[in-house]
Amino acid sequence: MGIVAPASNISRERLEQGCVALRQLGYRPVYLESILERDLYFAGNVERRVQEMEEMFRRDEVRAILCARGGYGANYLLERISPLVVVTHPKIFVGYSDVTTLLTCFCDSAGFVTFHGPMVTTDFAEPDGVDLDSWHAATGGASEWEINPGPEAKSLVDGEAEGVLYGGCLSMLVASLGTPHEIRTEGSILFLEDVAAKPFQIDRMLMQLHFSGKFRGVRAIVFGEMMNCQQAASPDYTLEEVATRLVGNLGIPVAYGLRSGHVPRGNITLPLGVRARLQSGSEVKVTVLEAATR
Repeated sequence: MGIVAPASNISRERLEQGCVALRQLGYRPVYLESILERDLYFAGNVERRVQEMEEMFRRDEVRAILCARGGYGANYLLERISPLVVVTHPKIFVGYSDVTTLLTCFCDSAGFVTFHGPMVTTDFAEPDGVDLDSWHAATGGASEWEINPGPEAKSLVDGEAEGVLYGGCLSMLVASLGTPHEIRTEGSILFLEDVAAKPFQIDRMLMQLHFSGKFRGVRAIVFGEMMNCQQAASPDYTLEEVATRLVGNLGIPVAYGLRSGHVPRGNITLPLGVRARLQSGSEVKVTVLEAATR
């Protein structure tokens, strides 16, 4: 398993903690020593990060690529990384947060499944950081399996729909609009999550997706836990009410609280680019309908 740092810088201590957990699961993590370099808030300059990413895609012994953390900076790689290297060496590629930029790009342009899931220094480095059931099912090629979204998950709009699971960090999805790497949401079960964004900021980003036509053709919407996405003072409204006001009239099922991405524990792995079914009602169920790996 190759570990890369495409965005912000990382600490050796957290990296080693995550690697210990990976070894205990039977993996053999490898990384370049340059992964610890720093350039401002980045994990080294863009040339280093591109070279690292391309090398891990090229290495035959590396079967999966796991990001060390998010932060900021993955967008710099979009203009630099060789599309040929990525397309001709499809591999399991896992991350979230700022890495959403690469997840959706590889899924859309390279045409292979990517994985919105736990990272080395933020999740594997924590005792209860990873939901292992979804990790093994998603990366291990299970043909049909159910995601347990957690007891906090709730329905905002009841219904059932099938589509292609897609999405990630809301801020990164919105940042793609108007660029050559603009997200492709039609026909999707659209997963949206973020961290430390105030409700009015979530409102603004959802409105931008609306104005950009990105809800057109979407089959269903699932929000993440939206950790720390509240006002400092106690408002007389909830983020669920804000979300319902924005997307509740689309005529599609909407659920809230799927534990993937920025979460305090048990990060669920979501394969992006595979067919799935959302059932939103008295309980929320997400069923992955096809294998993400072979």
